[in-house]
Amino acid sequence: MSPIKVEKLHSLTGHRDCVYTLAAADRSDHFFSAGGDGMVVRWDLNHPEEGELIAKLPNSIYALHAIPNSNLLIAGHNYEGIHVLDWKSKKEVSSLKLSSSAIFDIKSFGNDLLIVSGDGMLTIVDFKNLVVKKKLLVSDKNARALAINLIADEVAVGFSDHFIRVISLSNYQVKYEVKAHQSSVFALSYTSDYKFLISGSRDARLKAWEVASGYKQAGEVAAHLFAINHIAVSPSGEHFATGSMDKSIKIWKADELKLLKVIDKARHAGHGTSVNKLLWTSFNNQLISASDDRTVSVWDIHLPSP
Repeated sequence: MSPIKVEKLHSLTGHRDCVYTLAAADRSDHFFSAGGDGMVVRWDLNHPEEGELIAKLPNSIYALHAIPNSNLLIAGHNYEGIHVLDWKSKKEVSSLKLSSSAIFDIKSFGNDLLIVSGDGMLTIVDFKNLVVKKKLLVSDKNARALAINLIADEVAVGFSDHFIRVISLSNYQVKYEVKAHQSSVFALSYTSDYKFLISGSRDARLKAWEVASGYKQAGEVAAHLFAINHIAVSPSGEHFATGSMDKSIKIWKADELKLLKVIDKARHAGHGTSVNKLLWTSFNNQLISASDDRTVSVWDIHLPSP
């Protein structure tokens, strides 16, 4: 098997503060970024030097989510709730005050938005009518990350009390409660076949949980030096990437938790500070990374042939 080759294609600048979040767009060669400067920017990977400012909000944005098959983008606006943006017209369509806490993650499931925040709340919002359907206070600590299991109609939520809680999306009951890590659970992602949930934590460890056995632990590795901030699965589902506070990006074999590549400043002109968010696109298999260093990097990942 030939080794993975990595090439840094672009370093995108223009944000004036830490870049905290990325979101896929309506097409694989476009994506969005946002961060501490309140700016929401749309990028075209064919012309990456031409970032397009979509909106400027007054507070930091930790979470961003594009509604599939629409022009609408949801921004989790610190201390103000969510803002619904039409990226095509660059106008705010509506907003909804949810919490005075930070919003850390947003996902959609059918016509619902699932939102987690710093008050330990999972909030379900009817997106069509922009009304709150349900508020679940699951912990007295931060709710940090979401992952949706489309087969089982459930959502896994990572908390700062070290737990992962899996909640039914049909009746909103907690189905499983797992003491997962020694510190906050910052990152969650299901494998593409939904057989495993992968978690990453402030404790710098990566763990795999077997869904069919009620989320029994199936693997563990000391993955980074500092907190794991995000996990992004490759378009093929065979690999995933982790981004860390230790400034590095690592590429893993999904079914083995096997480390295949380290992308860092010394070897690949990587980020100079924490890597906060990743987006692995199907556009030429390019991986996007966002950092506290105020840049967004674009990586060409040459995966080995089987």
